[in-house]
Amino acid sequence: MTLRSLIAMILSIVFLATAGNGQTTGTPRSETGGAQTLEDILARQRGENIDAAGSPEVPQSAPGISGELGTLGAASDADFYRAYRDGGADFTSSAPGPLGTAVMQDGGIWWLKMRGDVLPKYGGYLLLGMMAVLLLFFLLRGRIRIEGEKTGRFILRFSLLERLAHWSMAIPFVLLAITVLSLLFGRMAIIPLFGKEAFSAIAIIGKYIHNYIAWVFMFGLALSFLLWVTKNFPSRGDLKWLLKGGGMFTKGSHPPAGKFNAGEKIVFWLVMLFGASISVSGLALLFPFQFNLFAPSFDMLNGMGLPQLLGFAELQTTLAPQEEMQYAQLWHTVIGFAFMAIIIAHIYLGTVGMEGALQSMTKGEVDEQWAKEHHSLWYDEVASRDANAPDQTPAE
Repeated sequence: MTLRSLIAMILSIVFLATAGNGQTTGTPRSETGGAQTLEDILARQRGENIDAAGSPEVPQSAPGISGELGTLGAASDADFYRAYRDGGADFTSSAPGPLGTAVMQDGGIWWLKMRGDVLPKYGGYLLLGMMAVLLLFFLLRGRIRIEGEKTGRFILRFSLLERLAHWSMAIPFVLLAITVLSLLFGRMAIIPLFGKEAFSAIAIIGKYIHNYIAWVFMFGLALSFLLWVTKNFPSRGDLKWLLKGGGMFTKGSHPPAGKFNAGEKIVFWLVMLFGASISVSGLALLFPFQFNLFAPSFDMLNGMGLPQLLGFAELQTTLAPQEEMQYAQLWHTVIGFAFMAIIIAHIYLGTVGMEGALQSMTKGEVDEQWAKEHHSLWYDEVASRDANAPDQTPAE
């Protein structure tokens, strides 16, 4: 090897090492003609704001293929994909619907983190926390039993139609909760135990159950509202009932209540509110891209000044089709977790937590003593009505 060749090799190695070190410090926009750099792409995926100083103006559309030298000759790939990401590129897609023209959507990174990490984590904490509180309450208070002597005489509390409305909500809700929890926690709970093939089958079956049983839940929700709305308006005795904790924390304390006490009224309105909200967001997911929920809602909240009142900037009111679906999915999940926590408490009080409560929704009847202790105003009303009823005993 000649001396000249050796010098040339050394210079080549030094040049390549220098160039490699220079690339690790980041590429200035001035060196790319203002086009986005790798650092820009990585920062945008992290949800950071990008300094667009020095960038060329985003074109409203990429040049047509029929133009001089075609699309790649008249504008760079960076210009085209910037316009593509911002929804300004002029192109046709073989994919039908809104997704065909909005393939790049930066907000998907944020949504994916919320869907796969934040919501399952804190939603799981909420459900476990509610069960822990109920367990502690049971250990301290025990089962709320009928304190007086049972009479053996029963009065009708819920008619067959009322029980149909209740169970049309209750059974589908349990199935909806099980299927959504299997989808959210399946990767961390089902796959390690049963494998990916089992989880795939469970997820597919669960999806169909969730989508179709939801219609039965919505039917039960609407029927329950029609049957019970007039009996769940606030009354003068509700505040007294709440101040005494419904008598659930001390034995021998039974504040008067009508057919529904203040606690049951609160549960009723929460069920109606959360049930309607989760039904509407569920319909948006069942029929994607058919109607927008969140852009109009954000615009209304901005008009009310609520975000500014809480110290936030105005909510974005121009949402891509995918963003509408992502917000619907997140809202559906958040409301679902809150709904499940409420129903866990309701199931506890209606079964192991209170003696005689479950019978009112299975057989529709309760013992007179139970009615006197927990719903004395309603019992007096029923007893007065029965006393004033005409005697049906046939004459001899």
